[in-house]
Amino acid sequence: MASGKEIRGKISSVENTKKITKAMEMVAASKMRKAQDRMRAARPYAEKVRQIAANLSRANPEYTHAFMRTNADAKAVGFIVVTTDKGLCGGMNTNILRAVTLKIKELQAQGKKIMVVAIGSKGLGFMNRAGAEVVAQATGLGDTPHLDTLIGPSKVLFDAFAAGELSEVHLCFTRFVNTMRQEATVEQLLPLSASDLESSAPQHSWDYMYEPEPTVVIDDLMLRYVEAQVYQGVAENMASEQSARMVAMKAATDNAGTVISDLKLVYNKTRQAAITKELSEIVAGAAAV
Repeated sequence: MASGKEIRGKISSVENTKKITKAMEMVAASKMRKAQDRMRAARPYAEKVRQIAANLSRANPEYTHAFMRTNADAKAVGFIVVTTDKGLCGGMNTNILRAVTLKIKELQAQGKKIMVVAIGSKGLGFMNRAGAEVVAQATGLGDTPHLDTLIGPSKVLFDAFAAGELSEVHLCFTRFVNTMRQEATVEQLLPLSASDLESSAPQHSWDYMYEPEPTVVIDDLMLRYVEAQVYQGVAENMASEQSARMVAMKAATDNAGTVISDLKLVYNKTRQAAITKELSEIVAGAAAV
């Protein structure tokens, strides 16, 4: 059995760990609220862009944007994989990377080539270890996503799809449901279907006057829409990250408290055994005299 001094050292070490995990839990809770506000603030923009694009597409049915064309002959598929830059957030990254791996294996079985844009160092490291073709990357995003940082890497796949080199582009991220629940999501970003746009279009439509011509406006709106979808995915992923980290650190803090209680019980038993032994030796010595 360990000595009392060793047990006290273990208790002190676990208490220090508990202080760290508690502090990290409080920091994650604070960042989570900000990330949730940022995520909710981005939703109306994407929704309004989609509505305007739907109205324009309805008013100009003869024009089909490149993002809405099906490249059936393309032999490659693109993935935008959004993960975190830091760890200590439970199984969040593991879940999304597992879902991405299953989808990639399914497409590779069909003879498709895979091209990956990695957003977040965890996903970048995983894809490099897996031997995937990483065509662009964005890491070190911090606590606030910036659209100008995300446009460059994502545009590599958007341009490839517009050129007919990709048959599909998938956006992979962790969707924020609530504080205790986050869902690994792999959704098709391109090609855009008419039903995706019409789902949010109002029942009525207005006849607008455009400057420049409607096709130019549609081109810009479609690009802004897919960029907004990527930004929204990163914002949702960051909110999920802080929620998952808060829950993981709370669990670690609770476990540290349980370990401390168990160690204190062992320490008290060890101390009691030592006292009993000393008393027994004193009584035996007195009896011998």
